[in-house]
Parts: sequence; structure tokens; C-alpha cells
Amino acid sequence: MLFKKYSLNNVKLRNKLLLLYIFCVFLPILLTNIIFYNVTANNIKAQKMDDIELVVDQITNEFNNAVDQAIGISSGFYTNTRIYDFFETEYETAIDYIEAYDFYLREYSRFSPLYYSIQSISFYTDNPSFIYAGGIRPLTEHTKEEKWYRLLTEANHPIIIRTNPATDSGLFSVIRELDYHKNKYNHKKIVRIDLNPLTIKQIFNNAAFTGEVYLLNGERNIEFSSNEEVNWRTEQLHFDALEFPEDTIFTKERMLSQNYLEGWRVAGTISENEILEELYKSREFIVILASINLLFPTLLIVLISKSIHSRLLRVLKHMKRMKKQKFDIINFPGDKDEIGELTNEFNKMSQTINRLINEVYASNIEKKDLQLREKQAQLSALQSQINPHFLFNALETIRMRSMIKGEKETAKIIQNMAKIFRNSLTWGKDWVTVRDELCLIICFLEIQKYRFGDKMEYELDIDEEAYDYIIPNMVFLPFVENASIHGIESVKEKGIIQIRVEKNDGEIVYEISDNGAGMDEEKLASLIDTLKNEESMGENVGIKNVYYRLKLHYKNHFDFSINSRPGQGTTVQIKLPAEKK
Repeated sequence: MLFKKYSLNNVKLRNKLLLLYIFCVFLPILLTNIIFYNVTANNIKAQKMDDIELVVDQITNEFNNAVDQAIGISSGFYTNTRIYDFFETEYETAIDYIEAYDFYLREYSRFSPLYYSIQSISFYTDNPSFIYAGGIRPLTEHTKEEKWYRLLTEANHPIIIRTNPATDSGLFSVIRELDYHKNKYNHKKIVRIDLNPLTIKQIFNNAAFTGEVYLLNGERNIEFSSNEEVNWRTEQLHFDALEFPEDTIFTKERMLSQNYLEGWRVAGTISENEILEELYKSREFIVILASINLLFPTLLIVLISKSIHSRLLRVLKHMKRMKKQKFDIINFPGDKDEIGELTNEFNKMSQTINRLINEVYASNIEKKDLQLREKQAQLSALQSQINPHFLFNALETIRMRSMIKGEKETAKIIQNMAKIFRNSLTWGKDWVTVRDELCLIICFLEIQKYRFGDKMEYELDIDEEAYDYIIPNMVFLPFVENASIHGIESVKEKGIIQIRVEKNDGEIVYEISDNGAGMDEEKLASLIDTLKNEESMGENVGIKNVYYRLKLHYKNHFDFSINSRPGQGTTVQIKLPAEKK
């Protein structure tokens, strides 16, 4: 039952077409474009990330090369005995120092032009005979308090440090103590090679990388960054303490290859929007393409569904009008599809039904009307035959009794007869109240009692509630006549007629019984058969008259029954719908 309730056969055609559009056009196109967009975004993101990783590798390698150049130069000084001889000699005159400087150090000035990453080379010494110029600096107490000097004394290898972050934040220096030849250590000797800040800036501000690059030391503090919004120059900032936007993507951190740079690494960050910038530029094109893919199928389906739905509704509307016997023809331009053929066949059917109704149904109605008039003529003939024998006998009795008795009795009989004649003259009155019908019955019984004398008695049991209900005119009187003439008159004993009228459960129940001659089963069955035979009146005209009139007025909504036994009498019961109009 649940499956039948939700069957597609119970869904309107318009809703079926809507479901078809949603699940076969709208959702597939929408999902296809969403999946295409996501797959494209993921592919572009993956490709961009690969490119970014390569750029970060390039930045790391270039910084490694710059440091390697400085380390290589410092290593040359570290093992050169001539440099040691120059710094160990105490010069007596300035001329001797200058000649020695030209001989030992002048040639090293060529390193700056040869190596683009080298800005300058300088030496620190505590030899008091040196002239501190041309890259030679004194090793004073103030110098020994600087950070780089403390780190150098704690390490047994060259160090790389930002030597002057306050004034030149991008200046990295490779500093190394010259202590390779232990027998030449009368004076302290330190070489400092400054990396070119422009070179470092160019390395980390790679044009191919749209994100930000961070150079982190072993404690993950920022030593250099391309991010101008981060104050890494004058403050010691921890990389993990920075707050990044939610869409920030972190590259894989690259460790620097120099053993002297313990824990130093290069990290990159980039916004996801920057990675997908090209996709966002083409997103408008994707939206337009998806809209076109949706627009044309939608318009086509709307036009087709509207054509189907409107024409079917037009056919359905005319079919409903047929119930009211309006056989209008559907005006349509002669469509050739299935609905057009259905409309055409409907027009043919409508014309055929209209013609059949006019030719056959109207003819049958005319025929039935003639038959009804014939029945009415028969009823009118029957109504005029209320039993002239009764009128004759009654008048004869009145005449004979009037000669014998006084005028009062005669006047009473004449009065009753007048009532009956008056009702006969107003036979066209189809409906009367129970009260009026009983008044006529009492007049008839009084006349019969006057006729038969003590041989007949009658009893009335009338429900007061039933008086004002209406019934067809003279439907009870013929049974009173039958009870008095066919029941009481044919027996020698005293006859009693009992009449009961009551209202019960929406019905008027009329019952008359007598203790007259009665009927055997065969005669009773024959009487009932004649009531069912509507072709001719035959005998028992009064009973048939009443039965047919009840059938005309109430169809099958009444009950009629006769019970009779020979020598015991007859009982007739009629149940009619209780009506007051």
C-alpha cells in the first residue's frame, strides 16, 4: 500500500517533468561543473605547489652557493702560511708594513669583483705594529664584547652571523679565526668576509615566488625574510610564534647544506588565493559556460513541458465539461504528435456522443414520455372508477332508510357522502395530510357502518405525531373499501376493521386489518404477481392503482406487504417516508 501511495503513476505530469529536469539535467550539469572546478583547482594547486617547491629549492641552493663562496675564501686564508707570516711579523716602520701589505694582501682585493656574493674582506688582529686601514681592523676590547666574537670563541669552526642588524639588517658575515698553524700564534688573527646584501635580497626576493621566504636559524628565529610586514630586522622573532592567515600554505622546510649552519633552514609561505589566482581569473568563464549548459536545456525542457501540460489540461477541461453535457469541440492547429492525435480523437468522440444523444437518447426520452402519459391516462381512468357500485348501493340504502327513519341520520349520511364526492371532484390534488386522509376514511366507515348496522365495527389507533405528515391522496382508502366489502360483507359474523397509523424512525406506518374472509396462499400469490406486472391493470384495480402511484412517487423507497389467511382475515401494511412538505 505504501508503494502504491508513492507510485509515479500518482504524480502529476508537470511534477514528473520537473523531477526529470532536476535529476537528469540540473543536478548532473551542476555536479559535473563542481567536480570539474574542484579537480581543476586541485590540479592547478598541485602544479603550483610543485613549482613553488622548485623555487624554494632554488633559493636555498643560491644562498648555499653564496655561503660556500665565502667559506671557500676563508678556507684559503685559513691554510695560507704567507698570511700567517704577514700577521705574525712586527713591523718597525710604516714603510715596511705597507710593502708587506702590498706583497701579501693586495692580491686578495680581487675576490670582490670575481665573486658577486662577496661585498668585502676584512681582518682583525691585535698586532700593534699594523696600520688599521685597507681592511685591517684592530681587535679591541670593544670588539671582543660583540656577539660575533663571543660566538667565535665558543666555536671551533667558522660562524655565519648578521654582524650589524641595527644598521644593515641584510649583512651576513662569515667569520673565522686563523689558527691552523699552531706555531704561528703570537698574535690573534680573524678574517671576516661580508656577503653582499643586495645579492642576499635578490636571492630571497625571487620573482618566481609570489609568497614569503624566511631564513631560520637553529633556534627557528628569523634571520632574514622577504616579508616586509614582519619586523625581523631589529627584533628576535620566532617563526612559530607568527600568526598567518587561514589560507596560508607552508612549503617543505629546506635545511642548509653547510655543517657550520647547524639547524639553519629556509621556509616558504604562500596564500592559497595566490596559488589559485589563475583559476579565479578563469572562474568567470567556467560560470558562464555552466550557465549556458543549464540555460539551453532548461529553456528547451520548459517549452516542451509547457506544450505537453497545457494541451493535456485543455483536453481534461473539455472532458470534465462533457459531464455537464457540453460537447464543445477543441480548437487546435492540427498538431501531429500523440497529444494532437488524442485531441483529434476526442473531437470525433465528442461529435459522435452528441449525435447519439440527439438521435437515440432524445428519441428514447420522447418514447418514455409517451409511455408515461399513457400510464397517467390509465391512472386518470382508474381514478374516475372508484367503484360506482359502492356509490349506487350507498345511495340506495340512504333512500330506503330515509323512508323508514328520521331526518337526522339521513342528514349525517348525506354529509359523509358529500365529503367523499367533494374529494372526488378535487382528484387533481396529489398530496394530502394524514389528517385529511383519515377524515375521508372515517366518512367512508361511517357510511359502511350505517349500511351494515351492528354487523360492522371499526377501531382507530392514530399517533398524534403522524397527523401533519403528507402522503399521496387516497392511498389508504382503497384498502378500507376492500376490508369492508371483500372482507366483512362476505361473512355472517360481526366484522371488525382495525386501522393503525404511527410515525416510527422517519417513516409513516399504515396498517389495516380485518377479521373477514381472508385469502388462501394461491390467491395471495396471484395478487402479488399482478402487482409486479405493470403491463395491464386486470383485476384488483384499486390495489394496483395505489401500488403504482406509490411507485411513481417514491420509486423503491417504500414498503408494501399483505398477509392473509382464509377465515382469519387480511392485514395490509404500508411504510412511507415521513415528509412534511
